[in-house]
Amino acid sequence: MKKIVILLLVFGFQCLNAQEKSKEGPLQHVVIFKFKESSSQKSIDSVVQSFTGLKDKIPVIKQLEWGLNDSPENWHQGFTHCFILTFDNKHDRDVIYQKHPAHMAFQKILGPHMDKVFVVDYKAER
Repeated sequence: MKKIVILLLVFGFQCLNAQEKSKEGPLQHVVIFKFKESSSQKSIDSVVQSFTGLKDKIPVIKQLEWGLNDSPENWHQGFTHCFILTFDNKHDRDVIYQKHPAHMAFQKILGPHMDKVFVVDYKAER
């Protein structure tokens, strides 16, 4: 009888945890890079390819899109490459993506070429 109660408690906790995650909704992870002036276009292209390749290596990335700054307002402060990754919840971003070996390897590829990075995460409000 004790085993059944314990199993029910564990199952109930897991269900509540799953419900909390599902309430979070999609989480957008925006990453914008400013590359060092000394980095070649070939090196920058390699960084972009490595970053976009994370979608195939980290299953919790639900969507990944990217593009180059094209704003005529000239407020970009040298940031040129914008990436938007979509996660189901904060747990997937914080625990799985951030600590994933492929993400850690990407950071080593990026490091020598990154001048600055700007990151904003948000849950879209509609």
